Amino acid sequence: MTDVIELAGKTVIVTGASSGIGESTARLLYAAGAYPVLAARRPERLTELSAELGGALAVPTDVTNPAQVRELVAATVARHGRIDGLVNNAGAGLQGPVADVDLDEFGRILELNVVGLVGVTQAVLPTMRAQGFGRIVNVSSGTTRRVATGSGAYASTKSAVNMLSAVLREELAGDGIAVSLLLPSMTATEFGDGMFTLGATPRPGMVVHSPDYVAGVVLRLLRTGEDTFDIPHGPEQPDIARVPH
Repeated sequence: MTDVIELAGKTVIVTGASSGIGESTARLLYAAGAYPVLAARRPERLTELSAELGGALAVPTDVTNPAQVRELVAATVARHGRIDGLVNNAGAGLQGPVADVDLDEFGRILELNVVGLVGVTQAVLPTMRAQGFGRIVNVSSGTTRRVATGSGAYASTKSAVNMLSAVLREELAGDGIAVSLLLPSMTATEFGDGMFTLGATPRPGMVVHSPDYVAGVVLRLLRTGEDTFDIPHGPEQPDIARVPH
């Protein structure tokens, strides 16, 4: 059983922090007294968010660029002296039948959603291992729980995230590092050019959630180190982010 922790005073890197679930996660971390470190490819958005979050460290980062990832980790340690958590949230979608997927674009999405996630994880591990503690939350997708017709290429990248998360959880447990997997349902973000509208019901039994709702579960996983959390597809549940006793 992983210990439940408080987030106040903890340093947490959030990739994809310039919008959507990442931005909401950074805001909730700041409200909880943590030190969010903002990583994304849009520096102007990071600058604005940093100003709103008490001057939170903002490091423009393309997670597919190893040099930028190294700078992100170095800047975090230089500012805060440690890395308590990592939220691997950066990612992008890819729609269309698998038979028609552009292979160059598919390669770029694989690089971002899978290889980039592994690269950032590898970069924080030396610090977390030296501390004997760390919490990593990998943001996957509910599409991996069904036959994702029309978005199979994207879902395949997130299925890889599922496997990597399960393996990393076992491989890192002895280092005091808990790896958690989060599977959001449809969420109203910039994903797919804003294809999901908050509160809409694109499919029977499905309701589009707010990024704040999903971010609340991210914070829950950072606190608990739970294995996997699959957010139900229906209406938002007010107690979903509550830490179990």
